[in-house]
Amino acid sequence: MNKTLRISFSLKNTYRVNGILFFLKQIPFLKKILPEMVYQVKGFKIFANLLSVLWEIVSTFLWKFLYFLIMVGGMGFLYNKGLPKSMTFLHILLFLTMIGSLMNTRLFNPTKDKYYAMILMRMDAKEYTLVNYFYALLKIVIGFLPFTIFFGIGKGIPLWLCLLLPFCIAGMKLSVTALILSEYEKKGYDYNENKFFKNAMIGATLLVAFAYGLPMMGVALPEVISIWLFLICLPLGMIGLIKVFTFQDYRAVNQELLSKMVTQMDSKAMAKLIKKENEKKISADTSIHSHRIGFEYLNELFIKRHKKILWNSTKKVSYGCILFIFAILMVIFLRPDLKPTMYRVIMTNFSSLVLVMYSINRGARFTQVLFMNCDHSLLTYSFYKQPKLVLRLFQIRLREIMKINAVPALIIGIGLSLILYVIKGKSDFLNDAIMIVSILCISLFFSIHYLTIYYLLQPYNAETELKSGIYQLVMLLTYLVSFHVRVFRLSFLMFGLMTIVFCVLYSMMASFLVYRFAPKTFKIRK
Repeated sequence: MNKTLRISFSLKNTYRVNGILFFLKQIPFLKKILPEMVYQVKGFKIFANLLSVLWEIVSTFLWKFLYFLIMVGGMGFLYNKGLPKSMTFLHILLFLTMIGSLMNTRLFNPTKDKYYAMILMRMDAKEYTLVNYFYALLKIVIGFLPFTIFFGIGKGIPLWLCLLLPFCIAGMKLSVTALILSEYEKKGYDYNENKFFKNAMIGATLLVAFAYGLPMMGVALPEVISIWLFLICLPLGMIGLIKVFTFQDYRAVNQELLSKMVTQMDSKAMAKLIKKENEKKISADTSIHSHRIGFEYLNELFIKRHKKILWNSTKKVSYGCILFIFAILMVIFLRPDLKPTMYRVIMTNFSSLVLVMYSINRGARFTQVLFMNCDHSLLTYSFYKQPKLVLRLFQIRLREIMKINAVPALIIGIGLSLILYVIKGKSDFLNDAIMIVSILCISLFFSIHYLTIYYLLQPYNAETELKSGIYQLVMLLTYLVSFHVRVFRLSFLMFGLMTIVFCVLYSMMASFLVYRFAPKTFKIRK
């Protein structure tokens, strides 16, 4: 067991270290400084190893802390509905634990180290799986323990229960894992936690609704029931432990899980697979035509033929936004006493919409489709990179991506205005106009941003592989900025006006940068 654990950690550490060194080599100013054979330099490998070990330790606690801070304890407005804080805390934690047990089993997760160990190195599948699974459960218990105590005591949970909660969470995961293994024995059911099935998604959605929706309406499971449901996970976990130990088909389970890992680990094969999947959604209708000329003709044909790829996800997001707004209106109708709280939440957390618009924006997907099905071929022609033509095509494409992203943005803007109208009982034209326009501007900003970095950094090579470390860094920074903007507690009016002004300035700057630099940077990577 100890030997297997050492090998497992060594495998994970090796590809983490290589990933860190590869990332450093992709950063332009470091690329010139670092030696070509950086993987063989002992000092760099020691540095990367230290980062890898540090991340293993930090990640044990960091995600649990954020989980309690944001998902459980951070939902502060749910704790002011006349319900005891301890009752609401246990209610939310219980339903979120159910979701985690279903969607994040830790056993049915295809990873590179599993592929290396069980497929390439032919290690004992059962021993390797069990060692890694129990290591993951140990990290759960150790990682959760300080925060169940800290946040639990703050909500009035007795210390003895705070100490038991991490073991209860692990017990629930064990019992769900045992059920999935039993299902596999009976029906050969192939479960992959990275590919959520329809029933699992429906179940998770309902559990989220129960976790947050019920307390919002002033309803929660009685504290004693939540406690007993948690405590019963301890004996259920012991039963699940027996099943996990006695299960004999771990090699078959892992072979099914890892069957596509070869493709996923081969970036060229993965790129070809993505392209092949996209081609299935491209219209082959020969009657598609356009009466326009020049780049407008090229663009219209592209949009018509790729309509399914470009618009399907936008439609799904739009339907989701409509359902969410309808649900909020239903809550207001059922609980009119929540109107002041709802109004305060919307007006004081308007900056959080930046993260929402980032999450639903389809800009990255749009640029990927552009390269794989259009620019991949046209970038071989010199006329395609003339400054005026580059800027003209950039503006045409920006118009199209704005249309795609504007639909859910408009739904959110109108929906929030409708919610505020229902809450206040009257319309405020200025506020409504600023809200709708500013949300559209946030959507426009992300559309401009994704298209601009695509033109300035063009990250794909001839095999349509993503090969730019700086592009990935910019994408990460985009997420981090979007996530942290919500901490700025500006007034609704001020934030809305600043958003509109910033969007106008950014669009002007983006046009200049594309005209000035894109003719040199917009090319196929080698």
